[in-house]
Amino acid sequence: MATQAEQLPHLHLAELTAAQFIDIWKHFDTDGNGYIEGKELERFFTELETARRGAGVDPSHALFKEKLKEFMANFDKNSDGRIEMSELVQILPTEENFLICFREFVRSSAEFMDAWRRYDTDRSGYIESNELKGFLSDLLKKANRDYDDKKLNEYTQTILRMFDLNGDGKLGLSEMARLLPVQENFLLKFEGIRLTVKEFDSLFTFYDKDGNGYIDEQELDALLKDLCDKNKMDLDSTGLVDYKKSIMALADGGKLYRTEMEIVLCRDSTL
Repeated sequence: MATQAEQLPHLHLAELTAAQFIDIWKHFDTDGNGYIEGKELERFFTELETARRGAGVDPSHALFKEKLKEFMANFDKNSDGRIEMSELVQILPTEENFLICFREFVRSSAEFMDAWRRYDTDRSGYIESNELKGFLSDLLKKANRDYDDKKLNEYTQTILRMFDLNGDGKLGLSEMARLLPVQENFLLKFEGIRLTVKEFDSLFTFYDKDGNGYIDEQELDALLKDLCDKNKMDLDSTGLVDYKKSIMALADGGKLYRTEMEIVLCRDSTL
């Protein structure tokens, strides 16, 4: 169990800045996979309980496990047994900043993608870090949020700290989509369908009959049904409609391009 000295001091604060929130996220998401889970989750809840109560807790105690179960029932919105960034915002007393804007005001993946496409013009799945300020500004305008240059600069720097880990000046769509509410994160919906690049190329070529580099909305129906059958995913018609709606958020004028589809469906994509 973490000692008092090892605990992250921000956890006891009445309100967190964006930078402090990211400190907490990085502190507990030790493997950098975008989730607080397993031992990370147990450690987070231990330190959170200690910060709130001002005394140590015993993770091996039955009461602790019951409290953790109740905690997850309240905050693990998609019931996958782990905490995502958008869920952590609801747990911690984060200030009125860009994270809250994403959670409460940028509610649809369609809005997110509309802003993203303005900057990812080559459909690579990345935007350059020097374009990030404009991207965030567009999202804040869509959310009808007031902001000044100081706040926009703060949000921009915080996003860079979160996602440009290797300093290559590129920010990935799959990473930044984690800021969306869980139910609107279109990429999470496809975690159960992850193809190799070879499998994806074969599938896309089959549906891109004329070889023009994209498929349309009608072709997507058959593609999704085939994928669900192949992966033994038992989805009713409502589930398929939801999948289709999510992936069409990537479409540009009703066209789904190869690179955009690969970001969603490929587990070992090089994009």
